[in-house]
Amino acid sequence: MDEEAAWVDARTLFQALRDHEGADVYAAVVQPWLARAQSAYREELSRGVELLAATAVDGPDERCGDLLWELYALSRVSDVLLTGFQPPGEDVGVWPAVSRAEYLRLFTGLGLTPFEEVGVFDPFLHEIVEVEQTEDPDEPVRITEVVWPGLWFGSLLFGRAGVRVRAGARHAERGVADRSPLYWTYLRRHRPTVDLSQGWGHNSQWRTDFRVDLRTAAGDEVNACGRESIDAEDWQAPALSPGERRELLRHRCLVRTPADASALTGSAEFFPFDWHG
Repeated sequence: MDEEAAWVDARTLFQALRDHEGADVYAAVVQPWLARAQSAYREELSRGVELLAATAVDGPDERCGDLLWELYALSRVSDVLLTGFQPPGEDVGVWPAVSRAEYLRLFTGLGLTPFEEVGVFDPFLHEIVEVEQTEDPDEPVRITEVVWPGLWFGSLLFGRAGVRVRAGARHAERGVADRSPLYWTYLRRHRPTVDLSQGWGHNSQWRTDFRVDLRTAAGDEVNACGRESIDAEDWQAPALSPGERRELLRHRCLVRTPADASALTGSAEFFPFDWHG
């Protein structure tokens, strides 16, 4: 971000959300930040995303480096604001709650477009929050409820919609599809998460790249900045079959118990962040 926009950024908002005590966090924290962001910050973010979408597959333009960090920081803001919509789980700290309308007001104010498609389940667009298991193991995945909306930024997918689904165990297994570690994600109340910020110091963790998923006329580009083909021989995930690796990349998690069940207990050792497919 240029000097004019540097005084307002997503990391500042995240830290303000973390430090806030009391009710009405939207009026106290989010709204004042958004008012400052709706000029230079919003415009530069929009220009940067257009450049990123045009160059990501061939290797992002070098000017997109800071943008990928800023989008990651903004995704952290989204993650913490979404915790109030998620099932109870292990303690992830107490984050202030916002309404769905307030959540959307923030991101539409930055130029993003919400979606809540409830037709055919698509792991590119939908994150499974909870699975209702059917007796028929071959029953396809069907959306029963949208828990939170997804967000587009032009052709860039900023955030998937969270959904409850009904499915047979051969398509989405309860306890795996909705509880196994979720990659490229900072925080969920109800399941472990794994992203590249983990294990780094106070400042270094913010130099984490945002995952770039694009929907274009030619098809989907999944983790477009990845440089290792999902179909290449993968020595980093020997417990997964090629099909299971592809599912992990697209769903960002395992969705069924792998043929080698030991992969479930060792799943945090996978390193899918360079995969592209």
